[in-house]
Amino acid sequence: MSILYRSEAERGRIWAGIFAAEAPDLPFHIWPDTGNPEAIEYLIAWQPPADLLRSLTNLKVLFSIGAGVDQIGLDQVPETVSVVRMVEPGIASGMVEFATMAVLALHRNVLDYQRAQRSAEWRQLEVVPAAQRRVGIMGLGVLGQAVLQALAPFGFALRGWSRTPKQLPGIACYSGSDGLEAFLGGSDILVCLLPLTDATRHILDQRLFTRLPKGAALVNLGRGGHLDQAALLEVLDSGRLSAAVLDVCEPEPLPSGHPFWQHPSILLTPHIAAVTRPETSARIVLENIRRYRRGEPLRNVVDRAAGY
Repeated sequence: MSILYRSEAERGRIWAGIFAAEAPDLPFHIWPDTGNPEAIEYLIAWQPPADLLRSLTNLKVLFSIGAGVDQIGLDQVPETVSVVRMVEPGIASGMVEFATMAVLALHRNVLDYQRAQRSAEWRQLEVVPAAQRRVGIMGLGVLGQAVLQALAPFGFALRGWSRTPKQLPGIACYSGSDGLEAFLGGSDILVCLLPLTDATRHILDQRLFTRLPKGAALVNLGRGGHLDQAALLEVLDSGRLSAAVLDVCEPEPLPSGHPFWQHPSILLTPHIAAVTRPETSARIVLENIRRYRRGEPLRNVVDRAAGY
């Protein structure tokens, strides 16, 4: 049995060193060196091509190098292969840092002050107390709950929405299509941390934006596919929304002439909110492989029906 790593080569070399030191009995290959394809039982990848998956006839587990699996064509992965998403401390801590930064920047009108600075305009804006600023998190998984926990000490009025009901201390929780409108109506800053599925693609659309309070702001940390870009531009230009922080786009990178690049109400970053740390992620995958070899259940297996 062996392992194939197909992602960023420089990070792969760190993974290879960890596996060589801690699991020398497991041959570790970095693409395009596959060794004997029939011996590969574990594939670690971001976006494995279909022809590669077809060539690995004895594949047992596909480990996503990232927290999401929307970039993987699950219909191209044999049903006999378990798909595992990445859950590691570096992703959570990075997302918490970025989400907190984005919410505070919007709360304290940083984009407005940037525009004023470029115009050499000295203009003080009203400071809204955090207790009067309602922050809504879409997606109450590991990352969503971590962000809510980090925002709580600032005193924001916090709320969350998820597909299925959840109860979190101190958080107003909403769920399903029935709870979405009430959730949106009380979200002055909306943070999207949803997984991307057929049900959530373009969920950030004109209809959703009109259900937010006038002047609300958006933070998209999920996937670029969540956002209807034309709808966002329309509501920003009309003043229906005041600002947006976008760490994800579709496509990535955006083409040079895209209106997001120069829009005064958009803060754009290149998908850097949460980056997997090779030193920790390699050991998390290694421990999961050890569990599998001992006959124990794998952790963080993707529910194919749900898409995450």
